[in-house]
Amino acid sequence: MIIIGVDPGTILTGYGIIRFRNNTFTRLASGLIRITPGGIPEKLELIYNKLDELIKKYQPDEFAIETAFYGKNVQSMMKIGYARGVSLLAAVHNGLPSSEYSPREVKKAVVGNGAASKEQVNYMIRVLLNLKSAKMKLDESDALAIALCHAFRLKQPSKKSKDWKSFIEAFPERVIKE
Repeated sequence: MIIIGVDPGTILTGYGIIRFRNNTFTRLASGLIRITPGGIPEKLELIYNKLDELIKKYQPDEFAIETAFYGKNVQSMMKIGYARGVSLLAAVHNGLPSSEYSPREVKKAVVGNGAASKEQVNYMIRVLLNLKSAKMKLDESDALAIALCHAFRLKQPSKKSKDWKSFIEAFPERVIKE
């Protein structure tokens, strides 16, 4: 299964595409859509076109995006909402089922702590995807974290693990070995 994760923004939009097969995760592509200066319509068109291109190239099975973060700046929230909207539109136009995850939910799934810093998420993404030498921007690692969070949700058994042994058997990739 191939999953694309998106961390929407109107200055930088992060994307991460992973393959989830046989309990292993592989990064297929990740990066940033750098939004050029201009009006909102042009920025949104750039986000849509790049995501549409990535979806057509990698043919993901699922689309995952971060929900809006509620802040004090209404204008910023509206702009992120626009970026989320065109991102979801790219998914819908390509027939992809979409899921949304809160920042706290993504951090909890990847780091184990919903209040983790972006740097902690970045570190865990590099560990979980075996990208120890890779340097990546925080928006890029956030997008990969969104894709991984979605993969973890798809993989979870219908009921909770009864003990640590059954949890480790169900999620061997979440055990860090040094």
